[in-house]
Amino acid sequence: MTVTYEWRGHFDNAAINALHAEGFGHAPLKDDWWAQVNRHSLGWVCATENGELVGFVNVAWDGAAHAFILDTLVADSARHRGIGTELIAVASREARAARCEWLHVDFDKDLKPSYFDTCGFEPTPAGLIAL
Repeated sequence: MTVTYEWRGHFDNAAINALHAEGFGHAPLKDDWWAQVNRHSLGWVCATENGELVGFVNVAWDGAAHAFILDTLVADSARHRGIGTELIAVASREARAARCEWLHVDFDKDLKPSYFDTCGFEPTPAGLIAL
């Protein structure tokens, strides 16, 4: 089966809410992702297989040099096939094309090999305040 990747691709809010719930382990919400990403994001990448959303990543930005990876999601049934890596590759390429100078990401410790070894991110000092 072929996975298709689309920058700023169309998606259904129900599909992304279900994918988010699966990825982050919570009940599906009824968030309006379409309005949110169109209002606040540089773009996003949708991965589809047989018309079904199997992956997603949001690329927020500051309107200038900095882009931020948020909500990297791959359906449980589609994991370990390189989909997350390709989502990040497309996001990186498009952020570069938009003349961003930096692409930031934060992640849980268990994802460190994926982001550093596979996707090419470099460790940096950073700070975080839990709100």
